[in-house]
Amino acid sequence: MATLKDIAAELGLSPATVSRALNGFPEVNARTKEKVESAAKRLNYRPNKTAQRLVSGKSGMIGVVLMADKNRTADQTFFEVTGGLSRHLAEQDRDLIFQVDISDDPVAPYKRLVEKSAVDGFIIQGPSRNDARIAYLQEIGMPFVVHGKAEVGPVDYAFYDIDNISAARDASRLLTDLGHRRIAFLNGLQDRAFARDRRRGFQQSCIEAGIENPDKWILFGPQTPQFGYSGAEEFLSRSEPPTAFLCASTLAAQGVSDYLKKNGLSCPTDVSIVAHDDAIVTARAIEFDPPLTVTRSPMRDACKPLADIMGQLLNGANPKDLQITSSAELIVRSSTRSAPLI
Repeated sequence: MATLKDIAAELGLSPATVSRALNGFPEVNARTKEKVESAAKRLNYRPNKTAQRLVSGKSGMIGVVLMADKNRTADQTFFEVTGGLSRHLAEQDRDLIFQVDISDDPVAPYKRLVEKSAVDGFIIQGPSRNDARIAYLQEIGMPFVVHGKAEVGPVDYAFYDIDNISAARDASRLLTDLGHRRIAFLNGLQDRAFARDRRRGFQQSCIEAGIENPDKWILFGPQTPQFGYSGAEEFLSRSEPPTAFLCASTLAAQGVSDYLKKNGLSCPTDVSIVAHDDAIVTARAIEFDPPLTVTRSPMRDACKPLADIMGQLLNGANPKDLQITSSAELIVRSSTRSAPLI
């Protein structure tokens, strides 16, 4: 296998110049860099990664911190995202490293990785308003991209998000167009940015339909079957129960469906259900009985743009130029129908 000295001898350059060319140092002109890269490929040169990182000061690692709830249960979508991120980062010759946040300080695991020079940047999951993690990374100048958007209005950091306001508005508008006026919304955790935005979309469509005080129909909580079940129990025990449920995930919708079946209620004859579908394998919307109407935006679709944005940030791109918002697709299936005449 060829070495730096072999390439240097081939081209009549110093080993130091060859090393700088292969590591992208700006003082090496484009013509020399091209010659060195061509010779390295021809001679089948394979860099010593440890030495290369010592020279460049880069670890080749991107950090993700797993946020666990109070019961230390991980969001099931996290594992699908980390698998996809690992694959796409590997295409850039970078690797993913993650830690579990087990402290009460959300910034602590980020500080620990930064102080050890363990990572070149971070991908932030589950942003919240005034997110301390974002503020910390901006303060120290560490590259990062956010999966989501923490604030309403313009921001100065890189992100990939879906239009959560439109997703919730489209879903609830479908229900109001079907005549539903009592719509229970099982939203995400209240401190999460996506839950804030979906609340706004739900409120907008309810107000358009003449529904007063839509907030009385909203519950916030972890997107689990248990939350869906307890939410259905709470709402359907009211004197004026809902005729439809809007769920922020198919996992919560599973809990609603389980409650209906246990209590002799039918979907969609008695209660319609719409959910947001992240396309996680443990709760596939198409496999529900009946198949779920959804706003669909697979979590795995975020992996490539997040990895691409991170690569561009590490190459010096302006974070403000790396802000992507995609749309969720409304797919109407047989879990929704006109509101019952009650």
